[in-house]
Amino acid sequence: MLRFFVLCTLALASRADIAEEDDVLVLKKSNFEEALKAHPNILVEFYAPWCGHCKALVPEYAKAASTLKAEGSDIRLAKVDATEEADLAQEFGVRGYPTIKFFKGGDKDSPKEYSGEWARLHFVCFLPAAGRQADDIVNWLKKRTGPAATTLGEVAQAESLIADNEVAVIGFFKDVESEGAKAFLKAAEALDDVPFGITSDDAVFSKFEVSKDAVVLFKKFDEGRNTFDGELNKADLLSFIKGNQLPLVIEFTEQTAPKIFGGEIKSHILMFVPKAASDFNDKMSEFKKAAEGFKGKILFIFIDSEVDDNQRILEFFGLKKEECPAIRLITLEDEMTKYRPESEAITAENIIAFCTLFTEGKLKPHLMSQDIPEDWDKNPVKVLVGKNFEEIVFDPKKNVFVEFYAPWCGHCKQLEPIWTKLGEKYKESSDIVVAKMDSTANENEAVKVHSFPTLKFFPAGDDRKVIDYNGERTLEGFSKFLESGGKEGGAPAGEDEEEEADVSTPGVGTESSVGPIIHL
Repeated sequence: MLRFFVLCTLALASRADIAEEDDVLVLKKSNFEEALKAHPNILVEFYAPWCGHCKALVPEYAKAASTLKAEGSDIRLAKVDATEEADLAQEFGVRGYPTIKFFKGGDKDSPKEYSGEWARLHFVCFLPAAGRQADDIVNWLKKRTGPAATTLGEVAQAESLIADNEVAVIGFFKDVESEGAKAFLKAAEALDDVPFGITSDDAVFSKFEVSKDAVVLFKKFDEGRNTFDGELNKADLLSFIKGNQLPLVIEFTEQTAPKIFGGEIKSHILMFVPKAASDFNDKMSEFKKAAEGFKGKILFIFIDSEVDDNQRILEFFGLKKEECPAIRLITLEDEMTKYRPESEAITAENIIAFCTLFTEGKLKPHLMSQDIPEDWDKNPVKVLVGKNFEEIVFDPKKNVFVEFYAPWCGHCKQLEPIWTKLGEKYKESSDIVVAKMDSTANENEAVKVHSFPTLKFFPAGDDRKVIDYNGERTLEGFSKFLESGGKEGGAPAGEDEEEEADVSTPGVGTESSVGPIIHL
């Protein structure tokens, strides 16, 4: 009995050692494993104190933590200062801020990824925060720790599930302990944006005209219902659901963005069109006709070009409202590549021809460029555009340091005075060039910009070498980097590409990248 009392006392003391701020546990490497033992289901945010996204998340994250604690839930929220606990952040692959991971059942080795509502893509940062409210966090966690599929014991329950949701998936299994049912539940656990039900009730089978074990996706659009006809395994079921859960043509909004970016189809054709236009329905009709032949290959999306929240998306594609309607195509693989049709006429025939050329690999990427300013080299910081980029940065006699920026980026604005001073310092240099390029209006094949600001160094020579800068964003840091030939504070391009924020160096990284990177 005494031993039991001592163990309980030690356990309580260990929990007491974990500090809390607004019901959020404060974790360090020294207490991390103890926290996982004490709290079997724990959501951990890896943050940087200087990160604007992290600061914006603080009140909602705390509210979610308080809600769960007040309900007596065994789910706790925690945070780790990744700039202080760099080893811990590195252990869990933290590449940007905030990174959030969900540890279920005390399992340290395989934290779960979120449903992708903070996608690591340029578009998402152009929308109001999706999934960042306290209720969103709480609801996601409850589903993650609750049953993956609701048991449907009667027809009314099944009808309610279908009626209350845009998309719902029901598994019909005579034996809910069968291997097929188990595969279905594994698929259900992997998807968070679609509700699942499972039934063995004969009346439910009869109501929906199902005679044998089956998985059916019910939806309030297109054909209304899809029945899975493959082998019952997790991978094939997930592919079936993801391939059918979206409409043939989907509108891009804050709510649909996670489904668009989280899907398996990474080639997207976009129609920018004002929904209020008199010919909107005609344009949609042509777009839908074209979409029918590319289901599962290209995702067809339309974007209301009059909506304020969509203006930066237009900007990303080099479009203005008055130039819409317009068609663009983009691939979201390791590198985002954009394509533009030769004809701007929106007809099914033109769109089909454009998509066919794309699927056959016969399209060349569309690279944006402004015209070369007459005074591009008059100031200490030289102005680059797509048309003069390669000529300047790959001059074998010059060492060129370039800031790739966005005019609307707050971090770029903060960097501007320092970058100007750097240009002043080296304006008389015979071999060092300090430059900048607006990457929202200019592109090039040599460098793919994923975040703002991005800083890259192009050393003199004939090998077209590129070095990423990952040192301190100070005049002294930049100067040391240039004086060392890109060695002090740099990394070969590609090595640092995946590390959107250097977790070991406060103030370094690309907080204005595309929004937070989330792993829950």
